[in-house]
Amino acid sequence: MSKRQVAMVMDLNKCLGCHTCSIACKTLWTRREGMQHMWWNTVNTQPGTGTPHGYEDMGGGFRGGEPQKGFRPSEDDFGKAWTFNHEEVFHGGNEDAFLHANYGEWNNGENWKGPNWDEDIGGGEFPNSYYFYLPRICNHCTHPACLEACPRKAIEKRDEDGIVLINEDRCHGYRFCQEACPYKKIYYNETLGVSQKCIFCFPRIDEGVTTACSRQCPGRLRFVGYLDDPEGPIHKLVYEHKVALPLHQEYGTQPNVFYVPPLSSTKYDEDGNPTDENRIPLEYLESLFGPDVKAALDKIEGERERVRHGETSELMDLLIARKWLDMFGPFTKHPRDVVTADPIRIIDPSEDAPQAAVQYWKGEV
Repeated sequence: MSKRQVAMVMDLNKCLGCHTCSIACKTLWTRREGMQHMWWNTVNTQPGTGTPHGYEDMGGGFRGGEPQKGFRPSEDDFGKAWTFNHEEVFHGGNEDAFLHANYGEWNNGENWKGPNWDEDIGGGEFPNSYYFYLPRICNHCTHPACLEACPRKAIEKRDEDGIVLINEDRCHGYRFCQEACPYKKIYYNETLGVSQKCIFCFPRIDEGVTTACSRQCPGRLRFVGYLDDPEGPIHKLVYEHKVALPLHQEYGTQPNVFYVPPLSSTKYDEDGNPTDENRIPLEYLESLFGPDVKAALDKIEGERERVRHGETSELMDLLIARKWLDMFGPFTKHPRDVVTADPIRIIDPSEDAPQAAVQYWKGEV
C-alpha cells in the first residue's frame, strides 16, 4: 500500500470522442522507436471490443485473491497504423470504389484491425441505436497484477502517490505483466525489448501539474486528485456522492481510475413516441461498472431535478466544472510555470526513471 493514492475520475456524459487526450499523450510520451502502435490513452466506443481487440476476454487479474491466467496481446491485437486507399477512390476511375483502410487484403473488413476500427458503431437498432465513449488509461491499481507477475521486480508502485511505473533498465521483456494485467494497458516495445505503459505523467505530477490528457480535454470530463483529500473532487465523487465507479472491479486489482456512468436517451416505440425505457441497457452498464450503476444514475438524476427546481447541488457544480482548475485538486500549475535550471534534479536517470520522462524534461522531445 502506498501512503497516498492519486486517482482520476472521468465523466462519460461529457466525453466528445475527439481523441484530444490520446493525441496529447501520444505526442508527449510515445515518440521513440518501437512505440508507433502505442496509445497509452485510448478512447473506445461502447459497446465495442476496445483495444486490444477483445481485451475483456484476455484474462488476468485476480479472482478471490488468486491470480488468473491471462493472454498476451500482440501488436496486431492492439492495432497497427494504416493508410487509406485515397488513390483508388479519387484517381482510380472506379465509381464503385469506397474509402477503406489499406490493412492487408480488404476481405470485408474482417482483417481491419486498427485500434479504433469499431469507432461510433455502437449497439441497438434504429431508431433506438446508442453508443458512448470510454477513455482508458492504466488504472494504477492498488493491487496491480502486473507488479506481482514481474519476476524481475521491474514494476513498482510509488509510495508517495501510488503511481505504477516500469523500470525499463530492469525489464527484460518477459511480458508476464501483459498477461497479468486484465485491462491490457501494457504495451511491448519490440525494438527496445521492454514493456511500457502510461506513467500518469508523473514528472508533471511531481511539479504540481496535472496530466496531459486531463489538461488538454476540451470536454472537461477528467478530474485528478488524491483519494484521501476530503476537499478534492475525486474523494467527493467516489466516496461522498458515490457516482464514480471503477471499470470491471471484478478483476480484483482495485483500479484507481473511476467513471461517472452515462445517462441514456429514452427509447421510441414503433409509432415514434418516447417510452420510459432507456436505450442503454442497465445490464450492459452493470457489466462494465458493477451493481452500483443504478444508484449512481439515480443520484445524478435526482440532483439534476433539484437544480431544475431552483435548489443548489454540490454534485452538479462538480460535474459541470465551471471552474476548470478546480478539477485537478493540488495539480493546478501551468506547465510553463515549472522552471528548473537542472531538469535532472526532477528526474535523475540514475534512479531508473523511464527514459521518455528524462527526455521530456531535458527538452529533447
